[in-house]
Amino acid sequence: MGDLEIRAADDDDVSAIVAMLADDPLGAQRESPDDLAPYLAALERLSADPNQHVVVAVREGRVVGTLQLTIIPGLSRRGATRSIVEGVRIHADERGSGLGTQLIEWAIDESRKEGCQLVQLTSDKTRADAHRFYERLGFTASHTGFKLQL
Repeated sequence: MGDLEIRAADDDDVSAIVAMLADDPLGAQRESPDDLAPYLAALERLSADPNQHVVVAVREGRVVGTLQLTIIPGLSRRGATRSIVEGVRIHADERGSGLGTQLIEWAIDESRKEGCQLVQLTSDKTRADAHRFYERLGFTASHTGFKLQL
């Protein structure tokens, strides 16, 4: 496989990102690849916030992975800064290639550079393969998460 570049996402990447977000049973219910306008508006808001990092992994000119890293300063844990990893997706052709590991390692390294003491993420309860993947990378399922749909 060719060299991998991890860089900030731009408008030209949005179609590929949304396609990856929609490429599973959960994402197919939530995403709308036919209308990129809300995604482009969201990327504009995210790009303007220095605590938000939406990145793509590019191999041979093709977007093959993505994630969002959010840096959150806080008061708890003695004023610790933490990061949250969201929206991790790997193109179907690249799954099992080690690309997911590279993306998460990038997020961990960036979190360290940002002074974070903790990296956290959530994963849908139905994603057993993802849970095993994150555990292999040293994450622990230490909390129960709650969401309120608005």
